[in-house]
Order: sequence, then C-alpha cells, then structure tokens
Amino acid sequence: MVDEVSPAAVEELLDGEDPPLVVDVSTEAEFALGHVPGSINVPLSNLVSHLDRVAGAERIVTVCPRGEASVQAVRLLSAYEGTEDARIESMAGGLAAWDGPLEEGLDEGADGDEEDGDERN
Repeated sequence: MVDEVSPAAVEELLDGEDPPLVVDVSTEAEFALGHVPGSINVPLSNLVSHLDRVAGAERIVTVCPRGEASVQAVRLLSAYEGTEDARIESMAGGLAAWDGPLEEGLDEGADGDEEDGDERN
C-alpha cells in the first residue's frame, strides 16, 4: 500500500518550516503548463536515471496530473537506497485535486534532456 497525502496537507507542509521535496513525475510538457510551486520535474520514464535529484531528502511527495503515475513513483523511490530514510507519499488525486497556486515553466534544475532520452549528466 502506498501512502497518500491530501493536496490540502501538501499545501500546509509547503508553508511549514521543513517543506517536503515535491517531485512532479509528469512529462516536461505537462510540467511546463502548471505545477506545484517549488516542485522539481523528473518524468516517471526517467525517474530511475535521475534518482540523484531526490537522494537524501527527508520527505518526498510525488505528484502527477491525476495521482496515478505518482503512486508508481512512490514504489520506485521506496526501493532506492538513497531514500531509505525518507517519508515518501503520493499526492492524492494529483494536480486535478490541487486547489493551491500553480507555477508555469520548465524545471530550471533539470538537465534539459528528459524528452529525447539522452541520459548524460
């Protein structure tokens, strides 16, 4: 069973003193259209090759458009050595259930090669 957290709880956590790392597993194009402020974009298809972006986080919330791919992401991240001490949850309902503000644009921290399959770092 994958742990889920409500969108309202995610919004509260983001306003708190120790916000979680929000990992949006949407495609780059979906992410650019709108995402949770401060989230990073690691498309689900590239998650395994970009695990270094989440290593060491204490709390991770995965997000996707409808809350389905983010559940798969929790399962993948839970099996990764770099997140063994992290609390990892999926945002229930995905962005479709998010009532908070959205940012637009690309993930500035990404290496820009997510869509073409080039996995060089």
